[in-house]
Amino acid sequence: MKTHSAVQFLVLSCLWLGYSQAIPLEPQPRSSVDYWTNDAQQTIESILRQRENRNIAKNVILFLGDGMSVSTVAMARMYAGDEATKLSFERFPFIGMSKTYCVNKQVPDSACSATAYLTGVKGNYETLGVNAKIPSYDCTAELDESTHTFSIAQWAMDAGKDAGLVTTTRVTHASPAAVYAHTSNRDRENDNEVKKDGCDPNVTKDIAMQLVHGKTGQGLKVILGGGRREFMHKHPDPETGSNGKRKDSRNLIEEWLNLASPGENRTYVWKRDDLMGVDPAKTDRLFGMFDPSHCVYNLERIQEGLDQEPTLAEMVDKATDMLRKSDKGFFLFVEGGRIDHAHHRNWARLSLDETVEFSKAVELARNKFSEEDTLILVTSDHSHAVTYSGYSARGKDILGAHNDANDDLPYKTVSYANGLGFYDHVSPSDGGRVNVADLDALWREFRYPATLPLESETHGGEDVAVYASGPWAHLFKGTYEQNAIPHMLAYASCVGDGLKACS
Repeated sequence: MKTHSAVQFLVLSCLWLGYSQAIPLEPQPRSSVDYWTNDAQQTIESILRQRENRNIAKNVILFLGDGMSVSTVAMARMYAGDEATKLSFERFPFIGMSKTYCVNKQVPDSACSATAYLTGVKGNYETLGVNAKIPSYDCTAELDESTHTFSIAQWAMDAGKDAGLVTTTRVTHASPAAVYAHTSNRDRENDNEVKKDGCDPNVTKDIAMQLVHGKTGQGLKVILGGGRREFMHKHPDPETGSNGKRKDSRNLIEEWLNLASPGENRTYVWKRDDLMGVDPAKTDRLFGMFDPSHCVYNLERIQEGLDQEPTLAEMVDKATDMLRKSDKGFFLFVEGGRIDHAHHRNWARLSLDETVEFSKAVELARNKFSEEDTLILVTSDHSHAVTYSGYSARGKDILGAHNDANDDLPYKTVSYANGLGFYDHVSPSDGGRVNVADLDALWREFRYPATLPLESETHGGEDVAVYASGPWAHLFKGTYEQNAIPHMLAYASCVGDGLKACS
C-alpha cells in the first residue's frame, strides 16, 4: 500500500525550497556586448553545422508531452535552472510547428489530436482512431471498419518492425489509445463505460478489450503505463486490494498472458522492482501497469516514498531494451501524460516537474541510440491556457510572485485563463484578490490563479512545437497540420502506403 512519510516530505520540501530560491543570477560577462555577440555567432555556426541526414530511419521514437505548450516548455526551463537553460529536446537541430485543431473544434482534446499525429487523419472531438465521418458517441457508426484509421504503430508492424507504447497515464487513456483503438468516445475504457453510453459491450468493444484482443493491440511487444482497473472486474488489485472497473467478470490481464503462442514468453509486471528485473533477452512481450489509474506524479512519488512506481525514463529504458532486439527496427510511442493533468487542475509546479521528467526520458533515448539510424520526434498534442507574465527580475523563481499590481498585492508569475484556481485567489467576502503571500505555494498541489472559474482548466488552441533529431529530421521544419506528422515519420522509416524515402 502507498504510505505517506511526513518527515520525508518535510525534508524534501525544504531541500526543494533551498534549491528553487538559490538559483544564481548569470555571471557578470553576460552584461557585456561581447557575450551576446559571441553567443549569436555560435548560434550561426551551430546552424551551419546542421546537415540533412537522408539515411533510412530504422527506429522511430515519438515522444508526446501531453499539453506541453510552448509556454510550458519555457517555464520548465526556468524550473529546471534559469532562463538560459535548455531542455534536452531543445537541442535538437530541427524545429517546426503543428496546427492542432480537430475537424469540428477550434481547440482539440487529446483524442482527436492523437488520431491526427498517430494515424495521419484528423477526426472529431473525443473520437479515437476513426475518421470525421464518425460523430462523437455514435456506437453504431463506429462499427463501420471502413472509417477506422490505423496508427503508424500498425504501419511499422506491417513492415516487419516491432512496436510498443509507454505512458504515465492509463494505457487506455486518450493518447496511448489512439495507437491501437477505434471508438467514437474516448471514455469507453472498460465495458461498464460502454454500457453507460447506451451501447452493447458485446458489440461495441471497450478500449481495454481492443488493447488485448484488437489487431494492433495484439501486435504490440511492449505496453507500459498505468490503468490496471480497466482490465479487471472483481479481482483485487495487487497494490490496493480494490476491485476493478469492469462488470463482465473478465480479467483481461490473464487473457493477455493466455494469448501467448507456443514457446512465447509473456511477462506482466505491476511494480518497479519487477520491471527492473525483466530480462529482455528472455522476454518476448512485456505488459506493465504500475497503478490502478494513472501513474503518480513524479513529485508525489518522491515525497510520498512511492518507490514501486518507475519513472518515465526507467520505462523508456526497458521498453527500448525490448524493442531494439528487432533486426528490422521499431516504432515506440512515449507519452508524458501528466503534464496535461496537472495543468487541468492549475497545479503549475507539478506540470513543470513532469515536463522536466519528460525531458530526462527524451535525453536517455537520444543518448542510447545513434542519430544515424534513429529518428526521435518530440511534440505535444495541444496547448494549455497557461502563461507567465509580469516583469520579474532574472533569476527569480518562476513559481514565485511579483509585486507591482495596481491593488498593491503580489501576484503569481504563472497564471491560467481559467480553472479552479479562481476560487483560491478571490476573497469570498469582497470579491477582491487574496494576498498570495498568505498561501502555501510550496505545496505540490497549490493551485495557481485563474481568471475564470471552471471545474477543469481548458486546453489552448495555439500551435505546438515539433522537435526532430535523426534521419530526415529536416522534414519537420515549418508549419503544418498535425496529421502530417505520422506521414513524415513513415516517409523517413519506409513504412505505410504513402511516399517513402527508400522509393
